[in-house]
Amino acid sequence: MEFNLKIGTQGNQEQIVKFEDTAANYGSGLVEVFATPAMIALMENTCYKSVMEFLPEGYGTVGTKVDIVHIKATAVGKKVSCKSELIEIDRKRLVFSVKAFDEDGEIGSGIHERFIINVEKFMGK
Repeated sequence: MEFNLKIGTQGNQEQIVKFEDTAANYGSGLVEVFATPAMIALMENTCYKSVMEFLPEGYGTVGTKVDIVHIKATAVGKKVSCKSELIEIDRKRLVFSVKAFDEDGEIGSGIHERFIINVEKFMGK
């Protein structure tokens, strides 16, 4: 099956950091700052949403790999945003460059890999 995807496809999302997004809540640390797992979830979601409109009905993507650095803490109440760019397509494998920012600058970056799936077949396994 052919997919109508192009290198350079971009995604953007933003959110306000809530207590639910903190390391203290995730159990990944003791402090109330934006948790690394929450940042990665934002990155994955940004990538996922950036390509969904180009996939046929019944298809989706699943995350398979993350190589991310989280370089700066972000407090509750601050706005965080994520930008993704599709940088490689290898049949059903999609590779994205991702960057996350808060109001003061970059907080994380890396590479995220996803695979295109037929949802019905995938769930039948």
